[in-house]
Amino acid sequence: MKHSTTPQTRRGRGPARRIGRSLALVLPVVLVLSGTLAVARVNWSGTPSSPVLTAAETTASGASSRTAARAPHEVLRDALLVELQQKDPGVALTHLQQAVNDRPSLAKHCASIARALGKAAVRVYGPTKAQSFSRPVCDTSFATGVVTAAR
Repeated sequence: MKHSTTPQTRRGRGPARRIGRSLALVLPVVLVLSGTLAVARVNWSGTPSSPVLTAAETTASGASSRTAARAPHEVLRDALLVELQQKDPGVALTHLQQAVNDRPSLAKHCASIARALGKAAVRVYGPTKAQSFSRPVCDTSFATGVVTAAR
């Protein structure tokens, strides 16, 4: 039996090598995407997402105080209306956009808050000056409020 002195090499790449390379390319992408989705679904605000409160939470929250009974969007609207009178509607609209970005749960109330700001701006500045503060916050609801109040 005669042995060859030249080293033997595989002529083709086997299926294991192809599968390994495919996994090496796909696996990091899958891990990054699943991690991103997991982080996006976490409630980072610290408030419970469930509307049901236990008895201990109800008594500990001090529900008798007036500020605890008001909804967050009502508190935000009132604060922005005060800010509109003290500074200008542009600052109030900027803070509205920041509040919606920080707390996405306020997004469903953004249009009504912006309309209320538009109506208040007409009362304080008049329709022409109020319209000059208009920005594309909450689908231009501020401008809608200005037009509604100017009629």
